[in-house]
Amino acid sequence: GMRMQDDSNIFSKFTRTIIEKARADVERTKRLFNGLEGLRGDMSVIDELLGYWNLEDADKVLQQLEDALITRDFGVKTAVKICDGLRDKVKDGRITKSKDIRQAMKDTIVEILEGGGNSALALDDNKPAVLMMVGVNGGGKTTSIGKIANRFAKEGKTVMLAAGDTFRAAADAQLEEWCRRSETIMAPRSNAKSPAAVMFDAIDGAVKQGVDVLIADTSGRLHTNKGLMDELTKVRGVFQKKLPDKPMEVLLVVDSTQGQNVLNQARGFNQAVGITGLVLTKLDGTSKGGVVVSIVDELRVPIKLVGIGEGIDDLLLFDAREYVDAIFP
Repeated sequence: GMRMQDDSNIFSKFTRTIIEKARADVERTKRLFNGLEGLRGDMSVIDELLGYWNLEDADKVLQQLEDALITRDFGVKTAVKICDGLRDKVKDGRITKSKDIRQAMKDTIVEILEGGGNSALALDDNKPAVLMMVGVNGGGKTTSIGKIANRFAKEGKTVMLAAGDTFRAAADAQLEEWCRRSETIMAPRSNAKSPAAVMFDAIDGAVKQGVDVLIADTSGRLHTNKGLMDELTKVRGVFQKKLPDKPMEVLLVVDSTQGQNVLNQARGFNQAVGITGLVLTKLDGTSKGGVVVSIVDELRVPIKLVGIGEGIDDLLLFDAREYVDAIFP
């Protein structure tokens, strides 16, 4: 089950409601398990490796495990960290059997994932709760926004969507369809010339209309484009100026099929806006599940949501133990 409720006393009521709803969804673990079939298939190589485990061959097997993890996009640094930890446990005599090493590996991966911080969405009870979405086009940002808005709407929350760029997002038929479906309000049109000024007007609109949630969509941009990154920093600054003490999410949406490329993207965006969490899309379409772990290990930023399919309910709250159990059942 989800352990996210552990520090529920620090969560807002809004956050707790969203978590409790997810935990009450009995199908979610099954959906996650089915969605990660490709990953599980690819990880079975590791299970075979560990199946031959015995103390005499410990070093050889751990070396092979390290290579297998690197091949699965855990990245060199993270793979070495996992295997070094296991080596220590073997030396201490804490691991003697094949099933012990498998469990110790799973626990280490969970620890790394939880080391990024809390996976619960920080949603302010004082209106509006704010989520700023960043990421490159094609990463699944628009779709994710629609699914998140839908989840909030189901809780009876009013959601306003602000496109922090020209109204590319509004012209997006798919997004408009989702807005209709989840009764999301589009921010009042703004004649402002810069994305930051557009966002300034949107925040005013959200406050005036008393909406529960404001989701800011920023234009899809490459993390290597300095001008566009500076613009993002300014948009982020508008929130800090207009809503100074408000906890807000800055979520980077990344396409997990991009493997290790995602890391460079994440570094660039993190520098520009200070990411508070990650949304990993298309996990059902990738066989390289390690990138999930290496991003968290590298950036110390938690994964908040994972996409495991096309359906409106296929964007799931992330839980480290659930994820690891689904890939190493």
